[in-house]
Amino acid sequence: MAEVILKSVGKVYPGGVRAVQGVDLHVRHGEFIVLVGPSGCGKSTTLRMVAGLEEISEGTITIGGRVVNDIAPSGRDIAMVFQNYALYPHMTVGRNMAFGLERRRRHGSLLRALLSPAYATERRAESARIQARVDEAAGLLGLRPLLHRMPRELSGGQRQRVAVGRAIVRDPAVFLFDEPLSNLDAKLRGEMRTELRILHRRLAATMMYVTHDQEEAMGLADRIVVMKDGLVQQVGSPSQLYDRPVNRFVAGFIGTPTMNFVEGDVEREGNGHALRWAGGRITLPAGTALTTARAAIGIRPDTLAPVADGPFRGTVQSIEFLGDRADVLVESSGVRLNARVPTESARSMREGELIALGMPSVVHVFDGDGQRAS
Repeated sequence: MAEVILKSVGKVYPGGVRAVQGVDLHVRHGEFIVLVGPSGCGKSTTLRMVAGLEEISEGTITIGGRVVNDIAPSGRDIAMVFQNYALYPHMTVGRNMAFGLERRRRHGSLLRALLSPAYATERRAESARIQARVDEAAGLLGLRPLLHRMPRELSGGQRQRVAVGRAIVRDPAVFLFDEPLSNLDAKLRGEMRTELRILHRRLAATMMYVTHDQEEAMGLADRIVVMKDGLVQQVGSPSQLYDRPVNRFVAGFIGTPTMNFVEGDVEREGNGHALRWAGGRITLPAGTALTTARAAIGIRPDTLAPVADGPFRGTVQSIEFLGDRADVLVESSGVRLNARVPTESARSMREGELIALGMPSVVHVFDGDGQRAS
């Protein structure tokens, strides 16, 4: 295990394209950190700089108390798992897992082994240690029955487990994962998420993981780093990001379905504020600090419910049944609101009918610049 510290880390490509800007991040010993954000936000570039696959343009990266800016990837004591598995097709599962260790062991020729009994004994002992490491990793990942198979004989999920096993065998200070589940179908992604979380607990290892899937991030992370346009927007636990997003971008990115937003004009109301839009007017929570003329409220879909009379009256545009729940899309005075309701409630609705949605007890308020106001 090792901690990873990024201080003011940036990446500028030729032509002045700034991919990553001033990233400050402290990954603690044994922590599972997930970097998440839309395509092009700089999350993979950040991970690749930690791995040494991208040169940093500014700042410092420290792994296990050692600044690694000028250290080659092979000297950083990291193991990386890629999106495309990167398995050798002509090698068995066992040889794929052992390959990295075999390359690192002391070089020597067969002739030397023949001429020096002591050297031959040492090589046999080293081979036995490598095989023991492979067997241990295979046991953790349920790969022992597959050790003699070729990659072409494996499913996508099995191949990804082999790639993870190859990283485990190396026993690195830090594990780096770059969208490792992107090539799997939804069912396998869910299964592999569970396996990775269990594996993290067993190994107590430091892990940095990149994904564009916020649901994957929420399910895996101890803490999540949300990025946009090369900048870190917020760092926190899944519950912190869900309950108190610092800005509108994080609020809209974290959570499934995505948060609803209603924009309007800010009005003074006694010692507080109200928000007025084409469809109505509501009093904002006490203590809301607003200095902008425009603002927006954010409402989680699972906090909206149909009522006899409420502030959001509109037409049902669509109903999507999802087992024990349903997503109901309602258009109210030009604003589209998605409500996640129990299936029983949705069955009584019809597309095209007029319904009302009540105001939830918890709303998020964002000022005209998109920053959290309440």
